[in-house]
This record gives sequence, C-alpha cells and structure tokens, in this order.
Amino acid sequence: MSDEEEYSGEGDPEFIKRQDQKRSDLDEQLKEYINEWRKQRAKEEDELKRLKEKQAKRKVSRAEEEKRLAQKKKEEEERRIREIEEKKQRDIEEKRQRLEEAEKKRQAMLQAMKESSKTGPNFTIQKKSDNFGLSSAQLERNKTKEQLEEEKKISLSIRIKPLNIDNLSVDKLRQKATELWECIVKLETEKYDLEERQKRQDYDLKELKERQKQQLRHKALKKGLDPEALTGKHPPKIQVASKYERRVDTRSYDDKKKLFEGGYDTQTAEFLDKMWNERMEEFMNRTKTRLPKWFGERPGKKKGEPESPEGEEDVKAEPEDDEPIYEPEPEEEEVVEEEEEEEEEEEEEEEEEEEEEEE
Repeated sequence: MSDEEEYSGEGDPEFIKRQDQKRSDLDEQLKEYINEWRKQRAKEEDELKRLKEKQAKRKVSRAEEEKRLAQKKKEEEERRIREIEEKKQRDIEEKRQRLEEAEKKRQAMLQAMKESSKTGPNFTIQKKSDNFGLSSAQLERNKTKEQLEEEKKISLSIRIKPLNIDNLSVDKLRQKATELWECIVKLETEKYDLEERQKRQDYDLKELKERQKQQLRHKALKKGLDPEALTGKHPPKIQVASKYERRVDTRSYDDKKKLFEGGYDTQTAEFLDKMWNERMEEFMNRTKTRLPKWFGERPGKKKGEPESPEGEEDVKAEPEDDEPIYEPEPEEEEVVEEEEEEEEEEEEEEEEEEEEEEE
C-alpha cells in the first residue's frame, strides 16, 4: 500500500462501505422529509380549500341576509307611507264631516231665522251652546282633572290592545315577540326625538324670555322708571307726579310721605354732615410743606418756640410738580436784601479795621 492510498482511503473497502452506508442513510432521511413535506402540503391545501368554500358560503348567506333586510326595509317603508296616506285620508274625511255638520247647522239656523221673520218676533230665549263661544284650545285648557284622566284611559285602551296568545304556536309567539321588540325600539326612538325637541324648545323659550326682559328694561328706562319695574309679576305702581312739571318726580309714595312728615329737615342735616365730613377729610389729607430756612432760622418762627426736628428742617431742593413751591412775597425779598447789604458793609468795615491794625 502506497502513501497516497493510505491517506485517500480508496483502497480500504471498509471506508468505502461506510461511505455508501452514510449516503443511503442520508437518502432515506431526505425521502422521509420529502414525504412529510408532501403530507403537510396536502393538509394545507385541504384546509385552504375548506376555508375558501366556507368563505363562499358565508358570502352567499350574507347576500341573502342583505337582500332579506332590504326587502323588509322596503316593506316597512311602503307600510309607513301607506299608513301616512291612510291617516291623511282619515283626517280629510273627518274635516269634511265637520264642515258638512257646520254647514247643516248654518242652513238650519238660516231656515229658522227665515221662519221667525215670517211669523214675527220671537221672544223665546235660546239656549247657549256647550262651547260658550270658546275655541278647541281654550276648551282643552279648561278641562278638569277628571276629564283628562278619562280621556287618557280611553286613549290608552285604544292604543294598548290586549294580547291573545293562548292558541299561538311557537313560531307565532316568536313573531309576536319580534313585533313587540320592534314596537319598543320605535317608541324609544320617538321618545328620544321628543326629548331633544323639548330641550331645544326650552332653550328657545329661555332665550325669548331674556329678550323680553331686555326690551322691558329699555322700555322702563325710557319712561324714567326702575329697570326692573316692568319685569315683575305685577305692573309698576303709579307715580304721584303732576304732568305739568318739567322734571318727572321718580320718588315713591313712601319717600314723599316721609318728606311731608318732617323728613326734609333730616335729609338736609344728613346732606350737610356728609359735606362736612368730605371737606374735613380733604383738609386732613392735604399736602403739608414747610418753608425753607433762611440763615439757619425758619421764617415766621417766634421767640420761645422749640426747634423743628432734623427730618423736617428743609424742603427738598427739587420739589415734585404736585407740591406747592414757596415763593416769598416782594416785601420780604426787599427786607432780606437790605439785611444782606448791611452785613456786607459790616464785614467790609471789620476788614478795614484789621488792615489798619496790621499796619
């Protein structure tokens, strides 16, 4: 055996056998994997096919359901339109009957008037009608509580019909329950619509009341009354004033009565006290300024008076605009100038004397 055969192993039959065994094992494993993959693929295809069939069935059932709902909605719409038309026809028929009855009564009244005019004056008292010339709305408002309760019972007996479910089958019972449920849904919808309408009407009424109050306030102000005089429950009191006066007296009767009973003196005293207090407060809150010092002494100071405090000795050099500035009178200025001249002369004399002494 050469070195190449030893390293390559081609000359060793055991090695070749092992290699063949490995290849056969690998082929079998691959075959198993392929078979498993094919089975899984077949399962997935079956599942996908089943889902597609289910989707197609669901689509068909949904289309049938939509068609049935559309047909039912169309029937309900037709029934609603038919009910509206029937109601209109009934209203027209009732109105026609009322008009016919009114026309018959009018013709009978005219006939009776013609007969009475032929036979002469009739002094018999005719009985008044039950309405007493009132409209239907007024009659409705004038009804008593018992009458309203009776009408309510009659209306409910007409609207709420008794249920005859003794001899009904299961399907008919289900149909009846469905009808009752639809009726409940319809009534709840109408109830919600009416509640929203009531809210909107309440808001409109509130806004209209506010507008009415504003108009009444302006009207009262134009008449010289209190703004709330016309907005109350009762009309305003009549003002006791002459129409020949230039200025209409807006005082009430109680105020005038107090004045005539001696209240004028009290009112005058109160007015004077108020004016005195205002003037006194204005005087106490005035701006106080002190005169500047002249040669270390404040003008106007008398002998024996104490010295002014240090904080109040001088006025600021540049006073504010709102504070009054002291300006000495012309006579005082002349006196001050004369004093200054005398002092200067005395100083000059003293200097001359000192110079003479030095010489």
